Amino acid sequence: MANRTSTQNLRKRVRYHFRGNAYGSTLRLTIGCLLGLELRRVGSGKRMTFGKAGETTLSQWMAENARVCWVEHGEPWVLESELISQLDLPLNLDQNRHNAFHSRLKGLRAEARQRARELPISA
Repeated sequence: MANRTSTQNLRKRVRYHFRGNAYGSTLRLTIGCLLGLELRRVGSGKRMTFGKAGETTLSQWMAENARVCWVEHGEPWVLESELISQLDLPLNLDQNRHNAFHSRLKGLRAEARQRARELPISA
């Protein structure tokens, strides 16, 4: 973003999306919710993930189905805004309220979080 600095490069960010968990990756949270994986509170109860089995399932699904590509750009935040406004990117919530799937996806994620809050904290 134009007014934020990132401490991670693109490689680290992509790697985390593919190997991390739903607490640290909005992409993992979104895909896991769409796949119907059970979100759970873990640790102290503040973090939410799909648990070890769910995160493994999600990683396997992403390895088989997700692909990444990029374009170098001097001001990537400008290009990002342009692409979000011009393309149909249903999994992107940021800057994407105009997308027809936006409210449904926000609802799915909110429902998953609410269910997680109602369940006991997972080990």
